[in-house]
Amino acid sequence: MLTLPALMLLGMPADIANATNRVGVLMQSLASARSFQRHDRLDSAAILPILVPTLTGALLGSLAASYLPVWLLKPILLGSMVTMAVLMLFRADTLIPAPGTPARKLSESPGGIAALFFAGVYGGFVQAGVGFILIAALAGVLRYDLVRTNALKTVCTAVFSGVALLVFATRDQVLWIPGLILAVGSVAGAMISVKFAIKVSQNTLKWLLMIMVSLSCGAAMFAET
Repeated sequence: MLTLPALMLLGMPADIANATNRVGVLMQSLASARSFQRHDRLDSAAILPILVPTLTGALLGSLAASYLPVWLLKPILLGSMVTMAVLMLFRADTLIPAPGTPARKLSESPGGIAALFFAGVYGGFVQAGVGFILIAALAGVLRYDLVRTNALKTVCTAVFSGVALLVFATRDQVLWIPGLILAVGSVAGAMISVKFAIKVSQNTLKWLLMIMVSLSCGAAMFAET
């Protein structure tokens, strides 16, 4: 949600920025997932069931984004970020379960399957802000605590970012040099942030999420197409 407006501010068209951004997101997500696994915060048994609806949606979303007219991407981006900001500010209690709440099995939660499919479609399509949609699905619907939600979120993001990057690369929409520079910074940030996320309280993480989405919405408002 911060890097996509930054790439657009550098003069990239929305479709090129959307595609190039996936390089950094993919590398960051892989680094984060590995760090969560090392700290025993990644629910490995849940990964495959969660990835089935997410991956299916990601393929559909990335194909749509690759062919959609550029002028439609920015309003979709802004609308999604504003919606998630409002949800985090006024309905955060519906997204973040109380400590000790047992997680639901995906096989017993049709709402969880639908939410993950939608997250995959959106993540393949735009990517910006998809973390908050995954939080809504994993914490709000399946009731994982916020740390384990973040761990599973990184795996989902890595998978559908890889799918989207493959689609965009075949369409020659990726600028690899800016993407790789972004990836270096993203990986460094991921390695630091995982250690922080494990140590702080869920309440602190909630406030950080709300602040981040509010700042990124403000940045996106001034991004040029």
